[in-house]
Amino acid sequence: MGIHTYFQSLTDLERIIRCPGKFKFQEHSVSAHSWKVVQYAKTLADIEESNGVTVDWKKLYEVTSSHDYGEIFIGDIKTPVKHYSLELRAMLQQVEEGMVAHFINEHIPEEFKPIFRRQLREGKDDSVEGQILEVADKMDQIYEAFAEMQRGNTEKEFIVMYRSALIKMKGIKLHCVDYFLQHILPDMVREGSRSPIDIEKITNEALAS
Repeated sequence: MGIHTYFQSLTDLERIIRCPGKFKFQEHSVSAHSWKVVQYAKTLADIEESNGVTVDWKKLYEVTSSHDYGEIFIGDIKTPVKHYSLELRAMLQQVEEGMVAHFINEHIPEEFKPIFRRQLREGKDDSVEGQILEVADKMDQIYEAFAEMQRGNTEKEFIVMYRSALIKMKGIKLHCVDYFLQHILPDMVREGSRSPIDIEKITNEALAS
């Protein structure tokens, strides 16, 4: 019981594999994904601050480091499935949030419950920190899919993941998005030029859509 139960549960995130059921050259756990999202978010926030934007760093670390904790209860659901319809996405989010709330009520000491409710909430919102989380999350999808395509993985799901994440990201109005599209993405595309998959064409189609 108590916070020990929460700390112990974190190990479960190491066992949950992202994009289950598809051939992958490299497996990625939810735990590894969460760590990378925090790393991306730090640099993205620095870019925002360099352009005069105020960032609440405590909030940023909270929402990025804990954003997928609820997958302990429901697992990793493939992005195309999760976003098949707004109704389905809302239902999945309701189940996830309900199970997180139940976990907090059952295991977290009373004096810490408000803190855990804040830290384990859905962090993607219209705030700067929530938008940075969205961008960082999509960046990791892009990098995971890119790495598979670069190695010649012809599973269609990785092309869909790459395209959908890029399309979603380019619609977010942040300085760090502009920087990614102008300075980071071109380097990625050049690096992937030797892949048997035409990553440049897929990228250009996504940016034009």
